[in-house]
Amino acid sequence: MLVRELAEFLEAKVVAGTTKVDNVIKGGYASDLLSNVMSQAKSGDVWITMHGHQNVVAVASLLGLSAVVIAGDGSLEQEALNKADAEEIPIVSTSLSTFEVVGLLYGKGIRGA
Repeated sequence: MLVRELAEFLEAKVVAGTTKVDNVIKGGYASDLLSNVMSQAKSGDVWITMHGHQNVVAVASLLGLSAVVIAGDGSLEQEALNKADAEEIPIVSTSLSTFEVVGLLYGKGIRGA
């Protein structure tokens, strides 16, 4: 699944990193604990979180994640949006809860490690 297909499927909006919407999503991870994501998520994963600060972009960039989904109507701080654009990290925003996003992606064949 591509990031743009993910956004379409979730009826969500790509709010940053729009130049990389053709990134391929190889797997997924959901957590709001940054150290947990850093030790468990894999390059090419989509990360589902509710966090909206710059560290989300830093972790996504460090790990080579394909995209980040900000669930539950969470919003990204302006500095984080700017950083995501600069780092070309697609950020997708949705009103769906983390639980709903994970369930929908699992149903589409996106699995964790």
